[in-house]
Amino acid sequence: MQTRTRFAPSPTGYMHIGNLRTALYEYLIAKKDNGKFILRIEDTDQERYVEGAVDIIYKTLKLAGLNHDEGPDVGGDYGPYIQSERKGMYLEYAKKLVELGGAYYCFCSKERLAQLKESQEAAGQGYKYDRHCLHLSKEEVERRLANNEPYVIRQKMPDTGTTSFEDAVYGTITVDNSELDDQILIKTDGLPTYNFANVIDDHQMAITHVVRGNEYLASTPKYNLLYQAFGWDIPTYVHVPLILKSSGQKLSKRAGDPSFEDLISMGYLVEAIVNYVVLLGWSPGDNREIFSLKELEEVFDISGISKSPAIFDINKLTWMNGEYIRKMPVEEFHKLAVPYYDKAIKNKNIDTMKLSKLLQIRTEVLTSIPDTIDFIDELPEYDVQMYVHKKSKTTLENSLESLNLVLPVLESITDWNYDVIHEKLFAHIEARGIKNSIVLWPIRTALSGKAVTPGGAVELADILGKEETLKRIGIGIEKLKSNL
Repeated sequence: MQTRTRFAPSPTGYMHIGNLRTALYEYLIAKKDNGKFILRIEDTDQERYVEGAVDIIYKTLKLAGLNHDEGPDVGGDYGPYIQSERKGMYLEYAKKLVELGGAYYCFCSKERLAQLKESQEAAGQGYKYDRHCLHLSKEEVERRLANNEPYVIRQKMPDTGTTSFEDAVYGTITVDNSELDDQILIKTDGLPTYNFANVIDDHQMAITHVVRGNEYLASTPKYNLLYQAFGWDIPTYVHVPLILKSSGQKLSKRAGDPSFEDLISMGYLVEAIVNYVVLLGWSPGDNREIFSLKELEEVFDISGISKSPAIFDINKLTWMNGEYIRKMPVEEFHKLAVPYYDKAIKNKNIDTMKLSKLLQIRTEVLTSIPDTIDFIDELPEYDVQMYVHKKSKTTLENSLESLNLVLPVLESITDWNYDVIHEKLFAHIEARGIKNSIVLWPIRTALSGKAVTPGGAVELADILGKEETLKRIGIGIEKLKSNL
């Protein structure tokens, strides 16, 4: 049997990290077995529908490289792949289930159900439907239907014994049937509930593996009872652990936790995000952490999924992102960095490729670039005490001396480039017989006004150009003079 998995998101807004991980695991399970990865849009909950959310789903899968084999936009033999376009068939399946004895019509009003819930809670019980309509005669049901009375169709649960199922991650799970509520399958508007529609769709689309969060473990017996009632094969369940913050709380957009799109806008690379998210609850069995999507298709195995909650650590993602940045060709990094240069640098004479060669090994997230190079266009205000650096053995006095002595050296350069600047400065340092940093630290400080820069004195002078370099050293000299 061919492996067939499905990613079935609801179009309710952004793509959170848990959604992306589910899609990844579904995709990798399919690809590992040369199977099919299907996209299905579950939009039956129209109250939560967000305009444009379907486009976000398409965009996310495309960016992440998770190309689906079947779906609303690519077609396939098992469509429609949008749940609302399939709504006509769910009622027929529910009616069939009534005939099979696995479901029944319920005509209880909202007022009665609210009263039931109130009385059960007052008695310290959890809410559970009391099966008031379970034993209505066939004639009574038909009479009420003929009178167009509002109804729902409920699943008839066994009220004794237990129901067990096998999960690929958690093993055998057993639930006491007395805990199962007669859940609604068809609502009063004729539309299916999520719990019913996804079982019907998964069967019709020949889905072999279902990946979802472990919060659905308790609901799975209800799904299996539906499969059994219809006489259908039960898919392999793969329940995955929660993704938590370091505080132990669930990730939440409302709490400010980033979505997939947020992470991209924060300067993280798609490849790094995908790599990191796949490791939230899965291990390859060794210490390796960096994987391309193609490599994951080969090594991913369900046995590596953990039962324990995964902790989303933005610092770990930042580290991984830096690893990806350092491994890419400098031309590729430069292409990614250019939009950030455009925001931070107005001077069109700056050779930004030189900046890229300096920044690539120092950048962990792309959005840090503007703050790193904010001195390029204009020298910021800085404290003269920055010239004092213990490790470099610089003081205000020797910094002033170094700048005064190096100024004519730099003025004498006619062919301004890195090699010439380096040669002249180091010849000057050697002639003075002093430590390199006593000259280079004051130059770097004068050129940038910053304690941390993407390059050293020579690199900065080369990038800024002769005129700007001399101007800034002059400013540094005056600043030091006024403080001595």
